[in-house]
Amino acid sequence: MKARTVGRHMKEGGKNIVRNGWMTFASVSAVTVMLLVVGAFLMVILNVNHFADSLESDVEVRVFVDREAEEAEQEELEASIGTIHQVEDVEFIPRDEGLDNFIESLGEQGDYFENLRDENPLNDVFVVQAVDPQDTELVAEEIDSLSYVDDIEYGSDIFEQLFAATDFVRIVGLVLIVGLLFTAVFLIANTIKLTIMARKTEIQIMKLVGATNSFIRWPFFIEGLLLGVFGAAIPIILLTYGYQRFYDSIGTATGLEFFNFLPANPLILQTSILLLVIGAVVGVWGSLMSVRKFLRI
Repeated sequence: MKARTVGRHMKEGGKNIVRNGWMTFASVSAVTVMLLVVGAFLMVILNVNHFADSLESDVEVRVFVDREAEEAEQEELEASIGTIHQVEDVEFIPRDEGLDNFIESLGEQGDYFENLRDENPLNDVFVVQAVDPQDTELVAEEIDSLSYVDDIEYGSDIFEQLFAATDFVRIVGLVLIVGLLFTAVFLIANTIKLTIMARKTEIQIMKLVGATNSFIRWPFFIEGLLLGVFGAAIPIILLTYGYQRFYDSIGTATGLEFFNFLPANPLILQTSILLLVIGAVVGVWGSLMSVRKFLRI
């Protein structure tokens, strides 16, 4: 396609946007609202996934050794745990070290538990990590069947609730995004349909003098593309400003290692590119739907 022809299509597409002022405003507003919600949900979902991944990396099985087990039996248990192929690492924490860690974790209040050193009530513990955090439950079940095991803890209920919440957020976000997407496509398609109907006589004349369907369609495709891109600009600006302020305020101030939010960069850049692409696709898609249905001259 020649540069002059491309320029003509761009010019005509821009004119169409100006001619249909209120419908253009409605279409751009629909895309803006849709992409603002999409971007917000996307950032929420990515951060929820980040929290889940951080928690998964810290998942461990704490194996409490039977207090009656001798040293040789503890070594046998450690060897048996190491033979489980899903196990990545096994760390032994003697009961005295476990009590020291417990007292230190209480700070000044730990002094009240110093008398426990005379008769330590804790068990020796093996801390086991799986190669894949998703295999933690399977590893725990295999270890529970071994000899000299008094008890096992790995917080299964917490992680099941976390993953259920993550799935819920994803499903709700997807349903809302799809609904807004179709709304925006519908409005853009109607905007371009009005443009085509208003220029029906002009298009008929163009057809009579030999203009191809492709030549006639391109300005409408450009119009849809511009509507989508204009609609993406405002959400990108708002989300960039909002998330940057949010992250600077509390992004790393939660005090929990696994509950820190994703850094503003590259999250903002990635989200902005995705929103721009979605806006352009929605615009062109709405244009394509309208042209295919109404440009039958």
